[in-house]
Amino acid sequence: MSAPTVDAARIAEHVDRLAEKHPPIDLGTADFSVRDAQGVRERFGASLDYMARVEMEVERNVLELALLLPDVGETDRRFYADVWSPQEERHGVLLDKLAQRLGMPPVEANTGDVPARVRVLGALAHLTPVHEVVRLLYYLTGAATEKAAMLAYTAMSKGLADMGEDAVRRTVVDAIKVQEPGHFAFYRLSAQEMVQSGALAPWQLHLARVLRSKAYSLVGATTAEQRTGFGGVIVDLGLDEDIVRSAREVSRLETQLLWAHQKGLEVPGYALKAFRDAAASYRERAAGAAGAAAAVAVA
Repeated sequence: MSAPTVDAARIAEHVDRLAEKHPPIDLGTADFSVRDAQGVRERFGASLDYMARVEMEVERNVLELALLLPDVGETDRRFYADVWSPQEERHGVLLDKLAQRLGMPPVEANTGDVPARVRVLGALAHLTPVHEVVRLLYYLTGAATEKAAMLAYTAMSKGLADMGEDAVRRTVVDAIKVQEPGHFAFYRLSAQEMVQSGALAPWQLHLARVLRSKAYSLVGATTAEQRTGFGGVIVDLGLDEDIVRSAREVSRLETQLLWAHQKGLEVPGYALKAFRDAAASYRERAAGAAGAAAAVAVA
């Protein structure tokens, strides 16, 4: 069954609804009280730190988008600058405050250092054909990011419920979780509209496939250390219990739009490999840390 036709008016209306129905979360509505701070920190501390950093780095993401999409339309600009960015920044503040309540140090986020590779691609994006490829990749990356966030917040919410930590679950994690699907829908609708409208020539779609497969990155992970940290989120939140399913959910949109010609493909190999490698790297680090601790105890 083909996807329903999407047009620019529908996307603009969606952004308007997001702005109206989902303003940045009021900090005054958050209840950071916890029953077992140590237990929550041990179970979710690493994930909280990682997720808070990613949410707070939205300020740098906006700078990057201004470079990568110099000819962006008003709907896109309004979404990332006026709707998405304020919401995500508030998510980061909430998670950071929760982490500090658990006895963790303030999150360290890169909010202004735009990588050289982004500047180079931004220079090329002034060429219209390249700009449109970059725009599609922006939508696909955004969709993957938001889907990963949806999976992570859902798992964290369930874990907090199991621990009886209803205050932070309801007023922090669930309050954030409810805003992520709207972001995902924007990226999904925008990518579908580009492909359905024929905005991209076959060679541009081919280039998008090549770039995506060669430069695929996990959410918030541009260094080896950060990829290991993402692996910690996968493992600690139980997303590795069916890692194929997790990677498939995160990559579903690009599988549909970029790889539909490969019949039967459930998840791109590059995405599944990135998930597996990150989880394996985290387990290796955790095992090393446990071994070192055991050696110290024996000594």
